[in-house]
Amino acid sequence: MTEAPPLDRRRIGSFLAIALGIAALTGGVLYATGGLESSPELLPGITLATVLLPTVYMFSPAVANVATRSLTDEGWTDLSLRPNLPDRWRAYVAAWLGTSALIGAGFALSLALQQAGVVPPASDGRTLPMIAILASLTLGPVINTFVAFGEEFGWRAYLLQKLMPLGVRRALFVHGVIWGVWHWPVIAMGYNYGLDYPGAPWTGLAMMTVATVAIGTVLGTLALWADSVWPPALAHGTLNAVGSVAAVVGGGASLVSAAPVALVGVVPWAVVAVVIRYRWTEAMIHSARGA
Repeated sequence: MTEAPPLDRRRIGSFLAIALGIAALTGGVLYATGGLESSPELLPGITLATVLLPTVYMFSPAVANVATRSLTDEGWTDLSLRPNLPDRWRAYVAAWLGTSALIGAGFALSLALQQAGVVPPASDGRTLPMIAILASLTLGPVINTFVAFGEEFGWRAYLLQKLMPLGVRRALFVHGVIWGVWHWPVIAMGYNYGLDYPGAPWTGLAMMTVATVAIGTVLGTLALWADSVWPPALAHGTLNAVGSVAAVVGGGASLVSAAPVALVGVVPWAVVAVVIRYRWTEAMIHSARGA
């Protein structure tokens, strides 16, 4: 039996210091300038928050990947940038349609629980034109794939790979927890859930971590299966595009809603994550790669 290589603690530590450090600093700037709700307007309709979040904050994991490689002379041979098509086309289909199906399942569960009186009905849900829904299922995932790349190039293409000496299951879990912690500065300011919920912001921090472990298990498995950053980037892009529609129609930001990172919307992801944890083994990943 081949002994697993040791964890590269130096590079993992460097990556985390940079990714989490940039997130913390950006969050501090946003907090000091009014938070998310009162962020200063730079141009009409464009606030400091709307500029920093999709650029500096969301691309901090990618910056950490590149910076760590540069600072530690790691090299550039294992970037996971090859799309590996057409051999891995199933991973792309799963990333797009599978993600959409999981979000749809969360939305259906939310409606069922509302009708059963288990959760309160959405008071501010809105209907959207069919063209907007179709765009969120088609054009939205493509555009958002490149926005999500900033995170995926860090979490799935670098950190997850560095944690693999722990074994697939532990690596998926640990990198999901870290991904959740990275979100904490903006969650504490009301991102995703607002602040009008019991135990805010602490329960929101915990909820986001549960969600990132569940969702990260699925995205990480896609990355390992395809040996590429692009399927999880597509899944993440689809999550952002389709998930935003589910959130709007389902009642907006809330700790208990149909949004994929909320208590109800995350349930289908958690179910799939449990199946992956107990059924999807290292041998199955290697088999899928060779298929």
